[in-house]
Amino acid sequence: MTESALPGSVPDPEAGCHEMHWPLENLTLSGLTWPNKAIDPSRPPAIFLHGWLDNAMSFARLAPRLATNTTMHAIDMAGHGHSGHRPPGQSYWLMDYVGDLSELVERHFPESERFPLDLVGHSLGGIVCALYAAAFPERVRRLVMIDSLGALSRPARETIPQLRRALHKRRLGSAAPALYPDLQSAARIREGGLSPLSPEAAKSLVPRNMRAVPGGFVWRTDARLRHPTPLMMTEEQVKASLSAIQTPTLFVRAKEGLLASRGGLDSRADLVPGLQTVDVPGGHHCHLDGEITPVAEAINRFLSYG
Repeated sequence: MTESALPGSVPDPEAGCHEMHWPLENLTLSGLTWPNKAIDPSRPPAIFLHGWLDNAMSFARLAPRLATNTTMHAIDMAGHGHSGHRPPGQSYWLMDYVGDLSELVERHFPESERFPLDLVGHSLGGIVCALYAAAFPERVRRLVMIDSLGALSRPARETIPQLRRALHKRRLGSAAPALYPDLQSAARIREGGLSPLSPEAAKSLVPRNMRAVPGGFVWRTDARLRHPTPLMMTEEQVKASLSAIQTPTLFVRAKEGLLASRGGLDSRADLVPGLQTVDVPGGHHCHLDGEITPVAEAINRFLSYG
């Protein structure tokens, strides 16, 4: 990483984690690692993937509570946090994130071929983890989806309008990045996003997505992340992917999350064999914002080796 880390972009030293980098063929993924505190150091690690426009700091409060069992790796997905951006001319397709995870596991966690690892994903990260687990069940011991239960879908009749919107935006490109005088100003903007955050949570999450420039700070997340995707899965495809999951799976459903009032979730949940569901208080970022103990306890129970 060529840029220096901004204050607040990694947890305080006492949080027990350190910055990590995992080179892939076309970019380098970065993230935070909480080393295993367990007596048995041979336990397989857990990989955490955050949601859209978030970063590895999304798990800064949750991971320390789980690291007593195994090593935790919170990854900045491509275009987010301190990770690399896709090359010019490329976009951020859902399946490319699955490809990144597949390459990460094969290159840097080859032991998962014999000792499957755990996957924990929030929102978009949960979608990516679920697709990977469906495709490579032999690599995944257990899967946790936090306020996430399969990809967003569109009817087949919307394929061409969606493609038109995506190609039009690609030609137009992105507007000039907004300049903020300080990190606090950027955090205040993030508080009122699609999934609102408390001031404390925003201040924790935002610095890792920022970079310093003359006169202030701009988002270092790739502006193309906001472009429409050219192709989305149909509901039939989403359901087929969920029904292909063989891994023991936990769905952490936030009572005030983005999925709380979304219809059709029961039909999705019924497709995942043996799915365990736990309802927890809080909003979409129930693992980061507010009282996270119920989330930590549910995941700890599910991932415990016994």
